[in-house]
Amino acid sequence: MDPTPHVTSHGPLALALAAALLLPLALGGCASMFFYPSKERYENPNLEKAAPEDVWCDSTGGVRLHGLRLRPAASPPRGTIVYFHGNAENVRTHINGVLWLVEAGYQIVAFDYRGYGMSGGTPDIAGVNEDGLAILDAAFRMEGVDRERVAVLGQSLGGAVAVFAVARSPWKPKVRAVVADSAFAGYRRIVRDKLTEPIVTWPFAYPASWTVDDGYSPERWIGTLAPVPVVVIHGTKDGIVPYSHGELLYRLAADPKGFWMVEDGGHTRALFLPDVRRQLLDFLESVLPPPGKDPATGEGPAVTRSTGSG
Repeated sequence: MDPTPHVTSHGPLALALAAALLLPLALGGCASMFFYPSKERYENPNLEKAAPEDVWCDSTGGVRLHGLRLRPAASPPRGTIVYFHGNAENVRTHINGVLWLVEAGYQIVAFDYRGYGMSGGTPDIAGVNEDGLAILDAAFRMEGVDRERVAVLGQSLGGAVAVFAVARSPWKPKVRAVVADSAFAGYRRIVRDKLTEPIVTWPFAYPASWTVDDGYSPERWIGTLAPVPVVVIHGTKDGIVPYSHGELLYRLAADPKGFWMVEDGGHTRALFLPDVRRQLLDFLESVLPPPGKDPATGEGPAVTRSTGSG
């Protein structure tokens, strides 16, 4: 998620032009900087191989949300992963990042937020986070979902939405784990970070950030997730959401928790790395025991701190 344009030219005229472009954003349009939805139905051969099923649910304000359900070849699945995607395009492109989990035996449930893909409505911070609650509720109520074996995975914006959704959902006691990959810690915090990058907007970063609804920020909610295990994943060279956001979320989370630092890793790139994939599979196995075993028994979740490269 990169909500600010880049200024590469120099000199007084260039700065004046940049100010004319950026100041309206800084002074009033910050909330819209989080959402870049697309209604296009992207062709995705990899997705079609997984035989996706269309699923639907209702969110607040009568908004109808569309999603995809992917089932593994083996039955029953090892568990269900509720996936919350990032802020651009729609679920048909983001789903590529988790198709490998279907191959590993997990069922994926992933919805578009309002304004994205085939979902109705227009995205805003409050509405998208309310969508998160509706999505989690729909996943737990789906036929064929074992309610004792559900974990939540969110990337970028989706990580923020996932934290709030689990924290506020009546299904929280049933959620076996939350994984937040490349998530920002706060809506106001990321606005300030992005607006301080161009020299023409840094004086307005703090006053502009106060125009943004911060009540849904994961830094306000991640500490309430316990006893649900939490894993925060962040690359040290994330150029979109600074690494400090991941560190803050980890500090604010309560045990059991883990921080997976990806050395030289970029934004949402960790799950393309074989070693991180292996660690996630091991973690899921520790919190989602195979069908036929009691989820309350066995060893604790593998939420250790780790490093990788990417």
